[in-house]
Amino acid sequence: MARTNFTSVDHYIASQPEATRRSLARVRATIRKAVPGAEELISYGIPAYKLDGRPVLYFAGWTHHYSLYPSTPGVVAAFSDDLARYEVSKGTIRFPLSEPVPLKLIAAIARFRAKEAAATKRERRSPRSRG
Repeated sequence: MARTNFTSVDHYIASQPEATRRSLARVRATIRKAVPGAEELISYGIPAYKLDGRPVLYFAGWTHHYSLYPSTPGVVAAFSDDLARYEVSKGTIRFPLSEPVPLKLIAAIARFRAKEAAATKRERRSPRSRG
């Protein structure tokens, strides 16, 4: 994928090959439904979703797969059985374009990441002990 300055998620998806567009449109719709209050934007040149300014999930299309980011240790642990058939490495989950989009899994990951992001925000707000 050539790096471009995308102005919107629509622009990003439209720039992809047809097979990738179909999968990315499904991923997008699934994330939006799973985390309806999330802000949709382009960040780091790819589609991103944030809640209260905290990153929840990113996705990107590639030649033979599409990816979700971040694949946190919590995500990997919580969905280890479901993710066993996919390539998971360094914060990335890769889904092959040759297979149907695992809508339920992506929705569950999006909801899980929304909870992780909210917990991170709460942790940062809590007063730190002094002493």
